[in-house]
Formats: sequence, C-alpha cells, structure tokens
Amino acid sequence: MDTKRRRSERLEVRTTADERDLINRAVAVSESDLTDFVVTNLTVAAQRVLADRTTFELEREAFRAWEAANSRPAKDLAGLRALMDRPTPFVDG
Repeated sequence: MDTKRRRSERLEVRTTADERDLINRAVAVSESDLTDFVVTNLTVAAQRVLADRTTFELEREAFRAWEAANSRPAKDLAGLRALMDRPTPFVDG
C-alpha cells in the first residue's frame, strides 16, 4: 500500500475497550500505524464483501458446464418476442 498518498477523508469508529485492545495489539505486531492497519484491513474486508458482486469464479467442471450452457443458441420464446416487439411507453413519439 502506498502510505505516501494524501488521505483527506476521516472515518470515526466506536469500539469496546476489548476491541480496541485487540486492534492495538494487532497494530503493534504488524509494525504498522493504526491508520494504515485499519484502512488496509477495512479495504480488504470491503473487497471481500463486494467480490461476489464483481467476480464470478467457478471450479473447472462448473466452468465447463457454464460455458456449455452459454454456448447454446438462444431459444426463440414467442411471448418474449412479442413483448420486445411492442413499442415502448417510455419514449415520446
């Protein structure tokens, strides 16, 4: 992480005494400062939370099945075709 960049946003967090003690001990053994430790770990946590919304990973066999399903030609669904052929009500004209 580039610790030389200028940080301009403030983040305040309330903790219990035990949580703060735990965090302080982790900061001490990480040879980091509190800000770098918190920002690094919050960023990693945020990336993990968002990962399933931005990344789609499959095991080899599941990937093959996925590719096979997506390689099949699309079915022509008459009801969907009729719906898509209707003029949109959201455009003036």
